[in-house]
Amino acid sequence: MSLNHSPETHSKLIARIPQVTGRDIPEWFNAIENGPSFTRCEERSTWLAEEHNLSHGYAAALVREHERTRRARHY
Repeated sequence: MSLNHSPETHSKLIARIPQVTGRDIPEWFNAIENGPSFTRCEERSTWLAEEHNLSHGYAAALVREHERTRRARHY
């Protein structure tokens, strides 16, 4: 199941995550980095949702944002 949100929806989800979860984005990025080493984003999203009791929409947005940020650091 692929959850690709529009850029606007993605931005809104990311902005709401701290209020909804009580954790800031860097904390979630740390959880992703210290979690299991999955190859596919969908696998990471599923793990994040199940392990941390998140909706799949928020989990997918976090994984997508983490990947976007990680790629930007390498350029």
